[in-house]
Amino acid sequence: MTFKKLIGKLHFWLGFSSGLFVLFLGITGCILAFQREIEEATQPYQFVEQQAQIKLPPSKLQAIADAQLPGKHAHSVSFAHGKAAQVVYFSLMEPTYYYIVYLDPYNGQVLKVKNMDKDFFRFMIMGHYYLWLPPHIGQPILASATLVFVFMLISGLVLWWPKNKAARKQRFSIKWSARWRRVNYDAHNVLGFYMTWVAIFIGVTGLIMGFQWFAKSVYWVASGGKQLVEFYEPLSDTTAIDANTSAVPAMDKIWMKKYPEILGTNAKLEVHVPESKSSSIEVAINPDPSTYWKGDYIYYDQHTFEEIPVTHQYGRFADATVADKIMRMNYDIHVGAIGGIVGKVIAFFASLIAASLPVTGFIIWWGRRKKQKQPQPVRSGKVAMVNSTFERI
Repeated sequence: MTFKKLIGKLHFWLGFSSGLFVLFLGITGCILAFQREIEEATQPYQFVEQQAQIKLPPSKLQAIADAQLPGKHAHSVSFAHGKAAQVVYFSLMEPTYYYIVYLDPYNGQVLKVKNMDKDFFRFMIMGHYYLWLPPHIGQPILASATLVFVFMLISGLVLWWPKNKAARKQRFSIKWSARWRRVNYDAHNVLGFYMTWVAIFIGVTGLIMGFQWFAKSVYWVASGGKQLVEFYEPLSDTTAIDANTSAVPAMDKIWMKKYPEILGTNAKLEVHVPESKSSSIEVAINPDPSTYWKGDYIYYDQHTFEEIPVTHQYGRFADATVADKIMRMNYDIHVGAIGGIVGKVIAFFASLIAASLPVTGFIIWWGRRKKQKQPQPVRSGKVAMVNSTFERI
């Protein structure tokens, strides 16, 4: 068996086993490509008119939101130019919950209390990442299917590669005037070829999110042999509790320190609510809310208000290494946001074509299967020679 035939066999059987997962990931990827744009167009409660007066501090907005969700613990309070303030409630402990309370940041009016477990895009995200199964079950299944998909892209290129110059011309275009089976064959090969150069990035970034060993390997290569530092939350100095005698809540003092930095900009400022006396207060400042990778993540001692340095990738952007930035970019590359609206359009069509490949591939296989089952007439003498000559024309 030649190398190309072996690749062909692997391409077929692996594609046959992972096709439904690839179809599912491609369709849900298309739906999620323009999540932000669709939400902003259909959710007017996300916006408020910008005013000259100062916004309410996070503790006051949290107190108003707490009254809407008694018994729930606030995770963070965020502010952005022309946007409603968002108080997020999130817990992975039983009973789990995820809510967002949207408020007017100037007067505290509640605009919307949203149960994210009933949100359409949240539902699609849980399917795209976990197949609506418990994460420890669903994530390995879809990550494994993604690994197979990446192999399929590479093996598809091997199979696509033409033997000669004449065949090369044909491989770059679809012969629309041909019979539908030939159009399907061309669509599988030609569209698959063009899509591969984008889908390979979507696949690899999916593997980084799906497998820790893969993420650590990518970081090791990108950093020149350094180990990826796992995320950790730095702790506040509990022996300095008495040092904070101010009547102003700690997160308000830190917010007042950072809020002037985003005035007049499109940046988003998020202040995390400390969960205990030993928790630090995280402040996230994202200069471009359409992506995530450029954000500054700063941690403060809630008792002394001093900044606590961290060694993992989610610290200040200026301190991030090349490998850290690659890991930070991962999600933005995965959804195409790294390239703005053009990048999202490209990611959308790449996902759409990826979803079509298992379908067109199955049709090719089914057509060949039927052909092999048809009995071939026995020919002899001149008739066979003449007929075979016409078949070659």
